[in-house]
Amino acid sequence: MDYKATDFPFTIMDVASLLRLNIRRRGAGHIYVDCPICGDRRGKMNLNLTKNVWRCNYCGEGGGMLALYAKVYRISNSDAYKEICDALQTGNAASAYSTPSLVGPKKEVPQAERASEQEIHRTFTAMMSALSLTPAHREHLRSKRGLTDAQIDQYGFKSTPPPQYCRTLARQLAELGYRIQGVPGFYIDDYGKWTVKFHRRTSGILIPVRSVEGLLCGLQTRLDKPIRDKDDPPEKSGIKYLTLSSTGKNMGTTSKCPVHFVGDPCSRVVYVTEGALKADIVHALTGRSFAAMIGANNTAGLDELFAFLRKNGTEEIIEAEDMDKYSNDMVSKGASKVCQLAVKHGMTCRRLVWNPNYKGIDDWQLALHRKNEIRKEDVTINMEQQLQLFRVYQLDLEGIKTYPFAFRSIEVMRKAGYQQPPAEDYRLVYDGGIPCAKDAEPKDVLERIFIRCNDTFPEGYRGHSLSMSDVVELYDEKNRSYFYCDQSGFAPVQFSSELAKPMPEGDHDA
Repeated sequence: MDYKATDFPFTIMDVASLLRLNIRRRGAGHIYVDCPICGDRRGKMNLNLTKNVWRCNYCGEGGGMLALYAKVYRISNSDAYKEICDALQTGNAASAYSTPSLVGPKKEVPQAERASEQEIHRTFTAMMSALSLTPAHREHLRSKRGLTDAQIDQYGFKSTPPPQYCRTLARQLAELGYRIQGVPGFYIDDYGKWTVKFHRRTSGILIPVRSVEGLLCGLQTRLDKPIRDKDDPPEKSGIKYLTLSSTGKNMGTTSKCPVHFVGDPCSRVVYVTEGALKADIVHALTGRSFAAMIGANNTAGLDELFAFLRKNGTEEIIEAEDMDKYSNDMVSKGASKVCQLAVKHGMTCRRLVWNPNYKGIDDWQLALHRKNEIRKEDVTINMEQQLQLFRVYQLDLEGIKTYPFAFRSIEVMRKAGYQQPPAEDYRLVYDGGIPCAKDAEPKDVLERIFIRCNDTFPEGYRGHSLSMSDVVELYDEKNRSYFYCDQSGFAPVQFSSELAKPMPEGDHDA
């Protein structure tokens, strides 16, 4: 049975109430809730209160009110309609049902008509020119992301302005003749003044999003502190990136779904990943052309881009989304959509796979780059360096015995009943050294060892790439210390190296 939105004796807010959806944010004519379909608890599902439709920006699912209820309870739309009516009735016929008072009257907030792409480019360019990059943010881009000062300046990264400067910034841009009405991020505040949507809790690094034509079409903030809710599960890291938008604000404007492009728009091969910063980093390291979605499932802008690239001579798309595409259904769906769109426009598509120790292609390429630098340093030891001796122990996986914490975190190991790594189940796979500064901290030495023992190996290495559940020993003539390779670094542990099996003969594993 088909229904029109106006036929329903209830609203999407009624359905949300029946499903007990957790509301995270409210706006004019819409709310954001936790998604009951994919289980994400960061408020990624948008409920449009005017059109009575929904869409989750994480898993990509969407539809009307009946589809929402039906998907949650795995029933047909027809059964969903009957159940909703039954649940909401108070003795009257379903057609006489009125919306609960908690919804209240809908207050329409006027929205500005979106400016042209050229006007948005001009305003964003002028605004970014007025901003600077803090030393802390520059150091992060240098030391953590592997960019040089020249590359940082070339890509135009800036720091978000302090909130008290936002009105002044908007006023100065308007006085200089730049259009701010209809530009994402700009709106009229409660005092009737034009401002731009930057807040203290959303401070961070501003990342330019550029179209394939080179126009600055959007801005994304890498937050200094990810936004987490007190009810978020421990495995959720929180929201790390926010796209600049003022939708729902007085005379605000949506950011739409911009796609970032860096490299040669006439390239025969174009890589596709998620995140503008990630694309910039890998382009800087490899010189390859990259398109980047703003969200793993946000493929809406790729259709137009792929049509443009095909006309320009692109023949192959390489999908390079994060490696959790093999464990995360939502990321996997986004990766599949990339390939489907490539085929639609007459291009071939293949999936890029790399060392699973690195989630993103940027992490992987940066590690390879740093390994090359370390190899160069390994040739000689200067007067300011020393040779740090170390051993690597890995679980003996040659027999039929399985380990519940193999390639897992130290937390998983302890939940499995082990307070310390069971040395008798480990095997020595390497005993050697690595040059490092004489005053180097253990964490810095361990980071160098991790890079050195991945993908390619030092001579005499007899194991697989250094991974979670491995144990590293740092030693000299007097001291020994042991570290468990964990999810976010190395954790100190106790370990009896005498109980470990001796090093196997032959070459290292692949």
